Amino acid sequence: MSDLRKIIIDEQEVEVDGAMTLIQACEQAGVEIPRFCYHERLSIAGNCRMCLVEVVGGPPKPAASCAMQVRDLRPGPEGAPPVVKTNSPMVKKAREGVMEFLLINHPLDCPICDQGGECDLQDQAMAYGVDFSRFREPKRAVDDLNLGPLVETHMTRCISCTRCVRFTTEVAGITQMGQTGRGEDSEITSYLGETLDSNLQGNIIDLCPVGALVSKPYAFTARPWELTKTETIDVMDALGSNIRVDTKGREVMRILPRNHDGVNEEWISDKTRFVWDGLRRQRLDKPYIRVDGKLKPATWPEALSAAAEAMKGKKVAGLIGDLAPVEATYALKQLIEGLGGSVECRTDGAKLPADNRSAYVGTAAIEDIDSADAIMLIGANPEIEAPVLNARIRMAWLRGAKVGVVGPKLDLSYEYWHAGDDRAALEKMTKDHEGEAKDKNTLVIVGQGALQEADGAAVLAQAMKFADVTGSGFLILHTAAGRVGALDVGAVTEGGMDALKDAELVYNLGADEVDIADGAFVIYQGSHGDRGAHRADIILPGAAYTEESGLFVNTEGRPQLALRAGFAPGEAKENWAILRALSAELDAKLPFDSLAQLRNALVEAVPHLAEIDSVPENAWTPLDLGELGEATFRHALGDFYLTNPIARSSQLMAELSANAAARAKKPMAAE
Repeated sequence: MSDLRKIIIDEQEVEVDGAMTLIQACEQAGVEIPRFCYHERLSIAGNCRMCLVEVVGGPPKPAASCAMQVRDLRPGPEGAPPVVKTNSPMVKKAREGVMEFLLINHPLDCPICDQGGECDLQDQAMAYGVDFSRFREPKRAVDDLNLGPLVETHMTRCISCTRCVRFTTEVAGITQMGQTGRGEDSEITSYLGETLDSNLQGNIIDLCPVGALVSKPYAFTARPWELTKTETIDVMDALGSNIRVDTKGREVMRILPRNHDGVNEEWISDKTRFVWDGLRRQRLDKPYIRVDGKLKPATWPEALSAAAEAMKGKKVAGLIGDLAPVEATYALKQLIEGLGGSVECRTDGAKLPADNRSAYVGTAAIEDIDSADAIMLIGANPEIEAPVLNARIRMAWLRGAKVGVVGPKLDLSYEYWHAGDDRAALEKMTKDHEGEAKDKNTLVIVGQGALQEADGAAVLAQAMKFADVTGSGFLILHTAAGRVGALDVGAVTEGGMDALKDAELVYNLGADEVDIADGAFVIYQGSHGDRGAHRADIILPGAAYTEESGLFVNTEGRPQLALRAGFAPGEAKENWAILRALSAELDAKLPFDSLAQLRNALVEAVPHLAEIDSVPENAWTPLDLGELGEATFRHALGDFYLTNPIARSSQLMAELSANAAARAKKPMAAE
C-alpha cells in the first residue's frame, strides 16, 4: 500500500511516496540534485555528499538527499508539510566545500582526459567549483589497475564513488572489485590484481562519473563533439537492446546503451558495446562472380544479371540469416516464393512452429522477470545467450525469486536449483508438480538449445504444458536478432532445413552459421567475408545493421526500429534494395520502389509490426504433446564472443574469446 506524503521542495508542494528518498522526490518535482555516487539502479552508498540539501526544522546541517527517506522528515509547525531547500546559501556553501575536497587530489588533466566533455565532475565543477585551490601539498597518486582489454584505468582521478564496485557486485555478479584502506589511503582495486570476468563489464565505463574508467578500444580516437549520434537497436543477441551508435565520418567509433526499462534498462553486453571494430574489417564492398573456381570482382549489372540467369528455371531456396531485418526477409520471401521456391529462417534447426506466436515468442514480457517469484530455465544459458537478461534474472533472485534449471549445470551469477539435464527431468517436473507455483508470479524461459534436436517440437510442447500446469508466463529466449521477425512474416518451410536439401540454387541472405552441401549454386548476400561468402558462386554486398534502417522484433515479440548511422562501404547496398533490383532482372518485379512502400506492404501482411516498441499479446495455444527423446539438453551457443560474422571479424572479440578460453583452462590452486 502506498504511503503518500506531502512535502514542500523549493516552495513547490508535491505529494510523493514516503518510501522515496529525497533525491527521488526532488526529481519528481523537477529539481535536479547533483550527485556522483547515487545511481537509481544500484544500492545507496551515500559517500560522495554532493547531493546535500537543507531540511528546514531539522538538524542545523545539510542532509544527504540520497540516504534520507521522505517518511523520515518531521512535519512543520501545526502539522504543516516538511520543507526541503535545494538552493539555499547553506546548500551552496556545503556543495562547494564537497567539490573542493573532491578536487584536492584530482589531477585536473581535463585537456588530455578521454572523458573530457562527458564528465560529471567537470560539469559540476562549473557550478560548484572555485577558480583556485587552497591546498599546496603534493597530490596523492595511485597505481593504475589492469582490468583487461576493455576498460582502461586512471585511478589517480578516482573519487571513490564506488559505482563500479556496486555494479560489478550487484548487477554483474562478480566479486573482483572492491575498496581497500581507510581515509586518505582508501582506493578502489581488484582482488589480487585480477582482470574482470564478466560479459557486462563495459557498463562501468558509463557509470564512472570521472575519467578513472574509460573505454580502452575507443580511447583518444575521437572527442564527443565530433561524433554524429544515432539512436538504434542492437542485433548481437535477440534482446534488442536500445543503443546509440556514434560515428565520425563513415566510421563507427563507439556504441553506447540507451535507457529502455522494458528491454535492457541502461546496460548492454560487452559484445554489443565493443563489436564496432568488426564493422570495418573483412567487409564485402563490391559484387563478385566465381569464374573457373575463383571469385572475380564484377559490376552490379553483371552480378545481378548473372544471378537472375542462374535463378531462372531452377528449384530455388532462400536462407534467412540471423541479422537480417524484417524488410529484407519479407522481400526475399516474396521473391523466392514468386519463383515457386521456399524460404527458411530456422537455420540452426530449431523446431519452432511458424503459425503459433505463443509457441515461438511466448506470452510474457522481459519486464515480467522483475516481479517473478520463480523462474524456470529450460535448455537456456542466459549468461551467454543474453547477458543483460541474465542480469535481470539475477536482480529478481536478489529480491527473493527462486531459479530452477533444466539442462547442463551452468556457471550463472546466482544460485539455482538444478532439476536435471535430460528430457526425463522435464517430464518428471510436469508430472510431479504439486502446485507450489499457484497464485504466484512464475515464469518459464525456454532456450534454443532445447529445441534444436529432432524432438525439439515435443520438448516445446512439454515446456508449454509445464507452463500451463504451473500457471506461469512463457518466454522463448532466441539467440538470433532477426529470427522472430522472420517467423512473423512466415519465412519458414514445412520440414525446416531438411526440406531444402534438394534445392538447385540457394539464395543465402547472411546465413553464415550453416553449411551448404556441394552441388547447389549459391548466391550470397551479406556484409562480411565469412563462411557464407567462401561458399558462394555470386556475392552481392549488403549493408550491416548500422548502415540501413530496418525493423527487428526482439525475443519477447516487441518490434523495434533500427536507424541508419552511416553508409555501407564501397558499392555495398541496402539489403531490400538489392532484392528489389534483382526482381526486376528476373521479370518478377516486387511491388515496391521505396522502403516506405515496402513497410506498408509488410504492415498490411503482418499488422502487429506497426506497433513499434509495444509487446503484442499472444493468444495461448498449447501444442500437442509428442514423443520425447532420450537426449540431454545442450546449449545453443558455445563461444559468446564469436556468434556472428561481425563479431568474427573483430580483433577485440578474438582477443576476448582467447582470454576466456585461457581462463577456463587455468588450473585453480588448492586452497
